[in-house]
Amino acid sequence: MTSTTESNTFKALQVTRPRDQVEGQLREAILDGRFTQGEKLPPETELAQQFGVSRPTVREALGALVSAGLIRKIPGVAGGSFVNTVTPDSLSRMLSESMDTIVRIGALNIDEITEVRRVLEIPATEWAARNRSEADIATMKDVIEQQKNIAIDDPDIPDLDLRFHTAIGYASGNRLLAAFIASVHDATHPAQFLDVTPDVAQKTVRQHIAIEAAIEAGDAEKAGAAMREHLDFVLRYSLI
Repeated sequence: MTSTTESNTFKALQVTRPRDQVEGQLREAILDGRFTQGEKLPPETELAQQFGVSRPTVREALGALVSAGLIRKIPGVAGGSFVNTVTPDSLSRMLSESMDTIVRIGALNIDEITEVRRVLEIPATEWAARNRSEADIATMKDVIEQQKNIAIDDPDIPDLDLRFHTAIGYASGNRLLAAFIASVHDATHPAQFLDVTPDVAQKTVRQHIAIEAAIEAGDAEKAGAAMREHLDFVLRYSLI
């Protein structure tokens, strides 16, 4: 689709900042479907003419849309700005930005974080047992193998925990649920609240193994129960 069609024609608006009119109208055009997933936006020169602004202003607005996860910029002759396809990764990036702000302002405690995780992750684990792929199982097992051999003071512990629980979200088959799980973990890093002693670390890995085994076996009830036990454990041995 080219920008010459009537539905994709933009106009200058009287706003405080010229960038705002560009970013706002492009955002709305993407969100209401005038530009579809994977579609290329008009060139910067064309957008500048339609909006009545400079190319640097357009470039700044496009940069904000990239940061928001709505578009991606591809360099080269055949490149340009393209509307992002909705994936768990793109959704989680957008949600993480908002979640991070909420956490910083509200100073959420481990009880609140764990309760939200119950709502999200127990059903996700049950669905993962029904919908998981071989690739999902391989990802979980790879993380567990790394967790088995990691020192209790290793700075990668929160990242490995994020990867394990995000993998379960992906395996659930629900992209929005996967995005919520990833964003909650990315913004809060619940593993940082855990009082990681050698015994706690071993039990955490064993719980991850039990969760993965139930998912791999396709036992939704057992998988959900294993995740519930894990979250109870996390809350019991938290530092706060």
